[in-house]
Amino acid sequence: MKIDRKEVEHVAQLARLQFDDAQLEMFVHQLNTILEYFDKLQEIDTAEIEPTSHAVTMSNVFRDDVIEGFSDKDLLLTNAPSEEKGCFKVPKVIE
Repeated sequence: MKIDRKEVEHVAQLARLQFDDAQLEMFVHQLNTILEYFDKLQEIDTAEIEPTSHAVTMSNVFRDDVIEGFSDKDLLLTNAPSEEKGCFKVPKVIE
């Protein structure tokens, strides 16, 4: 599939973009290069290849949840905008 200048101009108009002649020709060339690469990918037989969601194997990068105590409750409450009976006081959200 090839893209011509008319199609690039149409998409630019839809996106409310303005390009000069040199830019339009550059985009035509770049988009056609991308489409040629997709054509090459279509030639590859992928019938025996298992689908993947990532190109590389991923592992969980998060740490395990560990319950930790906080010894200085008063220091923690100094950041509270409002405090009552040693706890954060927040506005009521359910009537």
